[in-house]
Amino acid sequence: MQATKSFKEILKTSTKALLIGIGGGGDIVGTIPTADLLDLFDIECIYGGLSWERFTYDPVPGPRKFDETKNVRKLNDVVWYANKDSLAHSGARFAESGFSEVIGQETLLVGIDSGPESIAEGILDAARKLDADLVIGVDVGGDVIAQGHEPGLMSPLADSMMTAAFAKIETEIPSIIGLFGYGSDGELTHEELEASMKLKLKKGAIIGSWGITPDALRRLEEVIAVVPTEASRLPVLYSRGVCEETTIRKGTRNVSLSMASTVTFYFSPGALFENSRLARAVSGCKSIEEANDALHLIDVRTELDLEREMQKEKES
Repeated sequence: MQATKSFKEILKTSTKALLIGIGGGGDIVGTIPTADLLDLFDIECIYGGLSWERFTYDPVPGPRKFDETKNVRKLNDVVWYANKDSLAHSGARFAESGFSEVIGQETLLVGIDSGPESIAEGILDAARKLDADLVIGVDVGGDVIAQGHEPGLMSPLADSMMTAAFAKIETEIPSIIGLFGYGSDGELTHEELEASMKLKLKKGAIIGSWGITPDALRRLEEVIAVVPTEASRLPVLYSRGVCEETTIRKGTRNVSLSMASTVTFYFSPGALFENSRLARAVSGCKSIEEANDALHLIDVRTELDLEREMQKEKES
């Protein structure tokens, strides 16, 4: 078990970080402000995200397995290297591929078809092989702190699995979970986010925060010019003074931003896990299907369910 360290102590004693978008889609873009913070401590960053694109871009439900990809090479069974030419077998380009094109180096893809324990083992193995002494996961929007009852919650599966995985990773290596783009995915309302954040504050789960600097804003704009993303794009617009309410997902979700949407809030993975009924529900699951069923048992609908429904509608 890792000794408890403060946020500052973790950053001061780290040299290289795996920086992973944990919600799928364009969450890798939301890691940029955190990379900006790590740069102040001379921490080298290796960027990554999940092999799960939005159904709009990849019309096959769920995350991609390794054998459902092109131009991707294995680091291990869970973590793979991606480059600017990496694709899903449907031809869809991963957000990590566009990110790789912008930064001029390979990124990582994390497969989550297995359960949280296997995911944790894969990420820990990648950290060892890449000499990383810190692992940070970043969710964009707020699902990572959802309690499960929110009517607009639509994509809790990846976040709950990754929160459970990070709680296991934290027992071996310093780890942090970040939330960027407060409410920018249009799923949880600000009232719901605030209620959940208050609970996290009472439990001591929140360990720090960091805003968007001009350097980070420039890098964000470079990346969103190449990587299609709605939830990560809106905090950038807000930072440029575009503050009105808007919609995303083809007008199906209303989004109202605030200054909090430009801040990344950081959590202790273990404390976040202990206070997440969703992450606890999937913790012992051995596959994404089992995790999906576990969330159904607590009356939570997932993004995998939604994508399968969209596929049926498309085929009918």
